[in-house]
Amino acid sequence: MMMLSNRVLNRTLLARQHLLERSSLTVPEMCDYLVGLQAQDSPPPFVALWSRIADFDPATVSDGLEDRSLVRITLMRGTIHLVTPPDALRIAPHIQPELEKVPFRKGFNYGAMVGLDPDEVRKHGEAALGDEPMSAADLRAKAAALYPDRDAGAVLQTWLYQLPVLQTPPRGKWKDSSRPVWSRVEPWLGAPLDPSYPLAELVFRYLRAFGPASTMDMQTWSRMTGMKAVVDQLGDRLRTYTDERGRTLYDVADGELADPDLPAPVRLLGWYDNALLSHQDRTRIVPEGPFLGTFGLAVSPVLLDGYLAGLYKVFPDKNVARLRISPTRTWSAAERRAVDAESHALLAFLEAGKEPQVEILEVGADLRL
Repeated sequence: MMMLSNRVLNRTLLARQHLLERSSLTVPEMCDYLVGLQAQDSPPPFVALWSRIADFDPATVSDGLEDRSLVRITLMRGTIHLVTPPDALRIAPHIQPELEKVPFRKGFNYGAMVGLDPDEVRKHGEAALGDEPMSAADLRAKAAALYPDRDAGAVLQTWLYQLPVLQTPPRGKWKDSSRPVWSRVEPWLGAPLDPSYPLAELVFRYLRAFGPASTMDMQTWSRMTGMKAVVDQLGDRLRTYTDERGRTLYDVADGELADPDLPAPVRLLGWYDNALLSHQDRTRIVPEGPFLGTFGLAVSPVLLDGYLAGLYKVFPDKNVARLRISPTRTWSAAERRAVDAESHALLAFLEAGKEPQVEILEVGADLRL
């Protein structure tokens, strides 16, 4: 079996993620190809698309959410993803069984749901949500009325795990961080879920966009188990490699490996970008190995020479937009210039009309103002 160096894996991932050069794909085509974009918060998918698509117009996402050609739905890893309707309908049935188990475990909200019948709770949730979008506040009120002796927030959270649901606009539109309004998937899209879609096809698509990858990488990306059986089903549609540690990696049979000497431009991604979250072994893009757990604070990765080499955060106010960067290693003068240029381009996209200020701090400096 051919051994792949870390650098081949790095450049192949970047190439397949459209992070070596910006693509001419449309937003729906990119969402389909990447099997959804991480969209737990509103801004990151816009940054992800700006980093991957030439001349990206954020209105295309807002328009897609309004005309229902794009949806924000709970999928891989129990997180919100921006996907096309066909993917919402065919991926959700694979994800739901695992999601539904979560609320009735002892660790969920300090055991808030222990002792209740899951099927009964689900039926109440379906009735509460009905066929029309509903705010979290209204759903919480219904939960309090139905379960006066339980934590209403925990009941609401349980329903959002148990039922295939999506977030309706205006949340998720450009420059709109409205509170979530939830709808059941089927009434919103006017179509039934498709449980016939093979899990093997989903894994095949993962490998096309994120491979070569191990079965543990597949599991980390999807939060589903049984990946070895899925790989066996794919048979000769896959080929195998090993990595520098001797682990078996799988890839689509016609998947191209990138030249490890390809130059990789500076990329500023959104927080929780799937390029960094979709492998158990993240050393192909995060040199330190363990993931940097500060991303939940709207802190985002800077890629230099293809690897995470810094973190940034944008601080907009009325007239000025500051982008502060904390390198994770020492940068050359040329790297600093390249990061500065890409940072100004990102600020022009995110905060058009405001005075841009880019600050590159000392290695490991605190990003907070």
